[in-house]
Amino acid sequence: MAIHVINEARRCLQCKKPLCRLKGCPAQTNIPEMIRLFLDGKINEAGEMLFINNPMSIVCSLVCDHEKQCEGNCIQGRKGAPVQISSIEHYISDIYLDKVIMEHEPPKGQNVAVIGSGPAGITVSVKLAQLGYDVTIFERKGKLGGMMRYGIPSFRLPLEILDRYQEKLVELGIHIRPNTTIGSILTLDTLFQDGYDAVFIGSGVWRPRGLGVRGESLGNCHYAVDYLQNPDVYHLGDRVAVIGSGNSAMDAARTAIRKGSRFVTVYARRNEVRASIREYEYAQADGVEFDLCKGVAAITKDGPMLYERHFDKEGNLLSEDEPQLYPADSTIIAVSQAPKDKIVRTTTGLEVDNRGLVEVDENGATTREGVFSGGDVVLGPANVVEVVKDAKHVAKAMDAYLMRKRENGEKNAYPRETAE
Repeated sequence: MAIHVINEARRCLQCKKPLCRLKGCPAQTNIPEMIRLFLDGKINEAGEMLFINNPMSIVCSLVCDHEKQCEGNCIQGRKGAPVQISSIEHYISDIYLDKVIMEHEPPKGQNVAVIGSGPAGITVSVKLAQLGYDVTIFERKGKLGGMMRYGIPSFRLPLEILDRYQEKLVELGIHIRPNTTIGSILTLDTLFQDGYDAVFIGSGVWRPRGLGVRGESLGNCHYAVDYLQNPDVYHLGDRVAVIGSGNSAMDAARTAIRKGSRFVTVYARRNEVRASIREYEYAQADGVEFDLCKGVAAITKDGPMLYERHFDKEGNLLSEDEPQLYPADSTIIAVSQAPKDKIVRTTTGLEVDNRGLVEVDENGATTREGVFSGGDVVLGPANVVEVVKDAKHVAKAMDAYLMRKRENGEKNAYPRETAE
């Protein structure tokens, strides 16, 4: 592995205008500098630079769409293979994660609540805790990671990486409350009553979107976001139909094969697959089959009823055939996800759009004072590096907001004790 990474690093041209960074990386990772430091034997400095810029660097190195981002913009890729930037970044970040010393500025005396421990929640927590804020993460599930842990299979993102992150967050002084849902016994009002000066909502998109067709409640029909959380409790059978062609569909299909299903087919609505090239190719390598231009009429106990869709060269729909049965023991729907609404239903003054996504201004501030939001619950389903970019911006805005509160002498009052 080390030899491969070194050889790839040596292929970097150290471009004066590095498109891998300027056009390819949403987080603006300084890729040429990372490689230069690495080749100079300064792996710790390279790791520190990566972590400061992107606390989720090790995760991004594994799960981002590198073909469209950094590697897709590498000059070397114009005449041959691009530099495998993801492999270099992963090697450096993996080594550095255990070495990083989590230090923070002197305590500022202000408390921040972070709802959700996905990439947005972790990024905001790290950035604010390093600045001296007392941060508490509220995670509705048992372990940290959000959709990274419960939505990405371990063969793509090893769970031990997230366990190592949790150790680092604790080392930084961040409090973690697992198995705690905000919007049930505890609400946003509760958080402010208990003295939190600001709240960040990074609760993700956990509600599956349905197809709106007959048969979605049948016992052999499942949603990818549910299946991926705990695939071991499902008995899909030999033949599985996956509806949808994004990365979640690839994850569900590849997981089904690993759990014993022999014939797995992904059905896409259009004449192309939405997933990244790499995930598509990995799925093919695992034995997943693909059937394009299929619409869904209904789900039955014997499989989905699908119809052929015909397009012209410009991608315009021309016609659709009559539905036919495509036999399957189980059907998995993987078309998209939306936020759950517990927080919104139990909170006044928090506005959402017609998709259920939290409405924010250019700095991530919601329509309720002191409440910020970012990540998937604002953007919709996005990849990790896009979430990190958004969360870094929101964390900076939250710091400015909290600074103004300090300067004005504002402090949220703890609840008064009332006598019976």
